[in-house]
Amino acid sequence: MRWKIPAGVLMALAFLIPAAPAVAQVHAQAPGQNESCQTIERKVYKDIRELVTIDLDAANEAELRLLAYRILDTANAESLPVLPGRLEERLNGTADALRAFLKKDLQNTWTTALRITVGQTMTRAGANVKAAAQKTLDDGTIDALLEYLNNGLYVARALDCAAAPTPTPSATATAAPTAAPSASPGAPGGEGGGLPVTGAATATVASIGGALLLLGAVGYVIGRRRRSRFVA
Repeated sequence: MRWKIPAGVLMALAFLIPAAPAVAQVHAQAPGQNESCQTIERKVYKDIRELVTIDLDAANEAELRLLAYRILDTANAESLPVLPGRLEERLNGTADALRAFLKKDLQNTWTTALRITVGQTMTRAGANVKAAAQKTLDDGTIDALLEYLNNGLYVARALDCAAAPTPTPSATATAAPTAAPSASPGAPGGEGGGLPVTGAATATVASIGGALLLLGAVGYVIGRRRRSRFVA
């Protein structure tokens, strides 16, 4: 608990007083391409070794923590795996544990984080990116890993995007489908099995049927009258 307030101050200093070598490394980068061949701004991975500008053996606790916060800020900004969690564990511990980590384990942990990041770029990648990433992993040095993430990845990706076939619109896809005219059951040459007759045709048939029924009824009445007169 005694480090709660100083830690906040150290974090603020880490943001406000960046190390000069780290700032010098960030140059204006030409835009690159992502895995979908869309133009994006390149992510710049810093050389964390250049942040270590103090004598780790002679540094006091405040200096050690300030350095650790600077490295943590860089690792978070680059979305590096593994390293942020390890740093936070040591920052919550003693000064001796933090000093030991910065002296012995920092570089190995950072290398592991860079290797994982390189491996992630192979997902959904083209042949050139996969080949360049595998070559970098086989080399395994920090310099090779940083060179790939900052430059080699975008060069290989540009080659894959240039070799990718350009999609062309399909003639069948652009042609508007033409609806086939339905054959009417009463039309010449029409096929059977159509829908029943409705509408005006149905009304005409019903009218004719009603007229025939009416004529039949009138004839029946007239016939009965004639029959009755004959009998009488």
